Amino acid sequence: MDSGFERSPEQEALIADWTPPGIDTTKPHSARIYDYFLGGKTNFAPDREAAEQTLLAVPYARTAARANRAFLLRAVAHLARLGIRQFLDLGTGIPVEGRNTHDAAQGIAPNSRVVYVDNDPIVLVHARALLSSHPDGETAYIDADVRDPDAILDHPALVRSLDLDRPLAVMLLAILHFVPDDEKPADLVRRLTERLPSGSYLVLSHLTGDFDPIGTGGGANVYRKSGIPMQLRSRAEVEALVPQGWELLEPGVELVSRWHPEPDAEFPDPADIGCYGLLARKP
Repeated sequence: MDSGFERSPEQEALIADWTPPGIDTTKPHSARIYDYFLGGKTNFAPDREAAEQTLLAVPYARTAARANRAFLLRAVAHLARLGIRQFLDLGTGIPVEGRNTHDAAQGIAPNSRVVYVDNDPIVLVHARALLSSHPDGETAYIDADVRDPDAILDHPALVRSLDLDRPLAVMLLAILHFVPDDEKPADLVRRLTERLPSGSYLVLSHLTGDFDPIGTGGGANVYRKSGIPMQLRSRAEVEALVPQGWELLEPGVELVSRWHPEPDAEFPDPADIGCYGLLARKP
């Protein structure tokens, strides 16, 4: 019987298998595949199929995804302790309740302000449902592509939420391996960061085939066959994504599991992670 009650998109986003209008669920999407690896439920049959095919080539993909999420939280907390209060998170992915950029930042500094950017509409619907800011801070959400830096930096939501005259952190977590060389990822990073003032930071993570070229390469091929571009990069190639003149901070380009680990951390085999992380600062 019809109760006459209409759910908002934010409420519908919490219901398994609900799909906002206009979203193509016939093709896999990187954000939803990543959600599957993290144990989430915001994914559909094509996403799960691509994820399972990836796991055949890279059985440790779930371990790598979780290590990358843990790196994000440690990096944000580290920056919040250094006094950073503004974060621009690009390629946000589907939220993980309690384990997002604003959770880590506002857990230390409640007045932190975070702008999330993604180009999958379902990410933004779930973000509005799950990413509630501390009242002293702010979160905002932009539907945009990392390949269009000007549209991001000039977006009204960003202009309202962040002050580009004050230091901020640009977060590029597990996103640039979806930008092949012919789309000039280093140039994109430069354009995203060139307006930022001294004292700003770049946090970046990126998949690599340095430790298991056959397995990780096979996983990358699954993405490409699914219509998702993916390019693995070496340690030197990841370091080259840092804009010229920026200071690469200790420990440099390092496996995400070994970047400022928790005191009681266990270290999986490097081949089970296959993802570098780094922190850089604009002098």
